[in-house]
Amino acid sequence: MEAVANSYDLIIIGGGPAGLSAAIYGGRAKLKTLVINKGTIGGLADTTREIVNYPGYMQISGPDLMKDFQKHAQSFNVEFLKEEVIDVDFSQENKLVKTKKGKEFYAKAVILACGSQPRILNIPGEKTLRGSGVAYCATCDAEFFEGEDVVVIGSGDQAIEEGMYITKFARKVTVIVLHDEGILDCNKVSAERAFNNEKMEFIWNSTIEEVLGEGNVEGVKIKNLKTGSSSELTCQGVFFFVGMVPSTKFLNNSGLRMEKSGYIPTNERMETNLEGIYAVGDNRVKYLRQVVSAAGDGATAAVAAERYIEELNDFNANILQTDKKTLLLFFNALVNESLEFNTLLEGVLNDTAENYKLFKVDTATKKTLAEKYKIDKVPAVVVLDRGEEIKRLDCSMDLEKLKSQLF
Repeated sequence: MEAVANSYDLIIIGGGPAGLSAAIYGGRAKLKTLVINKGTIGGLADTTREIVNYPGYMQISGPDLMKDFQKHAQSFNVEFLKEEVIDVDFSQENKLVKTKKGKEFYAKAVILACGSQPRILNIPGEKTLRGSGVAYCATCDAEFFEGEDVVVIGSGDQAIEEGMYITKFARKVTVIVLHDEGILDCNKVSAERAFNNEKMEFIWNSTIEEVLGEGNVEGVKIKNLKTGSSSELTCQGVFFFVGMVPSTKFLNNSGLRMEKSGYIPTNERMETNLEGIYAVGDNRVKYLRQVVSAAGDGATAAVAAERYIEELNDFNANILQTDKKTLLLFFNALVNESLEFNTLLEGVLNDTAENYKLFKVDTATKKTLAEKYKIDKVPAVVVLDRGEEIKRLDCSMDLEKLKSQLF
């Protein structure tokens, strides 16, 4: 790969817990790593006033924990850039990342840690009191409302299930519902449990107009959609559960596979459908969205990216730049037929080592190359001449037939 200006081994888009964890692992692996983050380091974790369920920290604020993450990454010489990524080109070996200020960066691998944002209603008081009574995550913040009155906005699965979780701590949870009495958007089981929960109350045919309070939440202003009348309700916390929006809009034309909602599906190695591109944290399809699970995603993706880059460098140096013809032998160590053919081919090559270079690819661990050469069964042999494919061998166990294809 030719040297290019602003070139890195690994670029991480997003500086939340997933991105920072990936940065730690990338830097420790001595990958030249850049984190591009448009906002405050820490993502949603930076808005959480206290975290009490991250291993090793009995109690710490979200901002302080994220600062520790960043310092850890910087100790491994990870670079940080505060800019917004607006476009990418993942079609080439050198992945291109463009920022709003017109800068261009290249990397062998990219980890998407863009996160997601709670859908904002943009009502008065919502943004100004965020983190001071306004919250979006029950498992993160519910315990800080012990013995207090809390209002929940929304009636879907998330709102009702998170609302029931909040009742473990709050004195009372009042749910503001757009629909007529008895109608919720959640599943029937959760609805029944909520109606039977003595600490949950419902205000029907209503919406919230304003979050009230100076410095901290003191109440909400509620509008009845049928009568048009407004009223105020005293409370100390307001939880908004009207959906999350993944920050992946800039990837719409990248060729990346995404769900309609914008979330990115991955495999267990955090790999997307594009070679060398990984997705971690809240912007990927996953079950649990917490700091600890985001950190695990980041670690996994960085290790997978490291191995991909190592494989890429090895292939470029030892295969694409050799003067000899190369035999790419695709095999699977768990398949007997593969192992038997390996032995046969190595025996034949003992007589012609000066003509060919053998490069073994175990499809169980080097899936990228197998996908690149569209290998759907093993054993398989691709013959390259200065990096260009010239033919494929018939991988039967016929010794003479094999020799005739090589000599």
